[in-house]
Amino acid sequence: MLSNKTVAFLGAGNMAEAMISGTVQSGKIPNDQIIVSNRSNKEKLQEINAKYDVRTVLKDDLPFEEIDILILAMKPKDIDKALDSINHLVKRETVIMSVLAGITTAHMEEQLPAGQSVIRVMPNTSSMLKESATAISAGRFTSEDDMKDAKELLSSIGEVYVIDEGKMDIFTGIAGSGPAYFYYLMEHIEKTGAEAGLDPKLARKIGAQTIFGAAKMMLEREETPSQLRKNVTSPNGTTAAGLDALAQFGGGKAISEAVKGAEKRSKEISSELQSRQLVTN
Repeated sequence: MLSNKTVAFLGAGNMAEAMISGTVQSGKIPNDQIIVSNRSNKEKLQEINAKYDVRTVLKDDLPFEEIDILILAMKPKDIDKALDSINHLVKRETVIMSVLAGITTAHMEEQLPAGQSVIRVMPNTSSMLKESATAISAGRFTSEDDMKDAKELLSSIGEVYVIDEGKMDIFTGIAGSGPAYFYYLMEHIEKTGAEAGLDPKLARKIGAQTIFGAAKMMLEREETPSQLRKNVTSPNGTTAAGLDALAQFGGGKAISEAVKGAEKRSKEISSELQSRQLVTN
């Protein structure tokens, strides 16, 4: 049972905090069984303790003998140093979950004790509101029970999708980086509304509610996005004029390139780490 597990976060950045917030709100794990750590930022740990009432310790004080699920949430560039520092401390039974873009399960397995269960995870910051779209992929030594626990834990922060690890980079491009695309869109909606005389906060609320309603409709109906777009577009109407402007200025192409760019960077991170490891060895 997940309620009997102790979950620890190694790293306390934005993504980790979003997951901590969603997990605490879900109530699936007692707060005293959630441990948050980082290398040296005591101020950040004190802040998290005050906000979420969970246990906080510096990395060197992590009680590895207690941990059932260890979530790696540091910066991707720091993964090798982190794995080197824990590989002689982590229990064989501990499940390692990584939320780091571009870091493969194989890369982690090579640096952990033989047979260690590793699960690659890609949530997004909507975890804070329990609305994340989260993908997970199992490593070579991950059992069905390990995946069951991982899915139960991650379902507390939103929807969970089990995918082939080879598709994790494109998932990162769509969902991992996706909130930023939306915020970028909203920046321009808010600005344009304000230029036309709307209060910026009102323009923001109107835009966000409009997109929220459209997304909800798409999730609850069987029509494709293309069909839904056609349903709300009258010939020579205002929507058609707006869509023509998007096409004229490359809106669709820009969206596609944004997703591809994030996917490409996720793959590059993995390649850079592999190259660095070969040089080190």
